[in-house]
Amino acid sequence: MGTFILVVGPSGSGKSALLGHLREQVPSIVFPRSCTTRTPRPGEVEGEKYFFVTKEEFERRQAAEEFLEWAPYGGSYYGTLRSEIIPALEAGKLVVREVEVQGARQLQDCIPEGVLKIIFIDAGSWEDLERRIRARAPIGEVELLARRKRYEDETSFKAQADIVVTNLDGGLEQAKRDFVAAVQKLSEE
Repeated sequence: MGTFILVVGPSGSGKSALLGHLREQVPSIVFPRSCTTRTPRPGEVEGEKYFFVTKEEFERRQAAEEFLEWAPYGGSYYGTLRSEIIPALEAGKLVVREVEVQGARQLQDCIPEGVLKIIFIDAGSWEDLERRIRARAPIGEVELLARRKRYEDETSFKAQADIVVTNLDGGLEQAKRDFVAAVQKLSEE
């Protein structure tokens, strides 16, 4: 059986940047695609990182138990397909997946102990993270408050991680090195 590493952390913690770096450094890793009901963003290609489906199609797949986990997020549904994970694990491969805390909790219930590992990306205090979020794009106060509540829930999950990688402002290059080392360590255990 392979190893399934979940990458968890608050919005704005740098998960995408770290995963992009990992993808370049270790191309043999399986990066499963997600199913989502949101519309594609500019530059996104169907089947590359996401399968874009209607709400009805998502609900059909959910009823057919095609997802290992799923969650609503920002008005859309996101889900991890069994078909993207289980065959790779059965083939002994290393699978790395970014998930929300809600999804990580669901996966802890259905993936065997010893196979599932968790890396938490710590971006520091809420004030640090708020600065990053505001710098990325305009955001309303209601959405910012919702993200703060998610941040509080997400940081409570840090204690369940196998490894915590710190990615503070100005520390991305060190975080990239630490992240690759964490993935290598967990894949060897």
